[in-house]
Amino acid sequence: MGGTKKPVGVVDPRKQILFKQIGAKIAYYRTLRGLSQKELAKRSCISESTLSRLERGQYNDNVSLSLLIDIADGLQIDLTLLVTFSDMEKQMWWAPIDK
Repeated sequence: MGGTKKPVGVVDPRKQILFKQIGAKIAYYRTLRGLSQKELAKRSCISESTLSRLERGQYNDNVSLSLLIDIADGLQIDLTLLVTFSDMEKQMWWAPIDK
């Protein structure tokens, strides 16, 4: 059961990209629906600051499925729209990250 442990507070770069992609999708569908962050947060029963962090991809390294379901419900869209990625989007997960 070896494996390398990552330092506390360090998020895997691939996860960071994934979180940013999910956040961008949330912002995209929110804008299409004509909702403000405040309105979507209220519909989703989450704080406006949580929604803002999610949209910026600045949430922690553990976005719960329950949270995404609440947001999808607030947007009145299917959850799969937030977590399904095109081949091009997936390529970003594995592309080298320039620092």
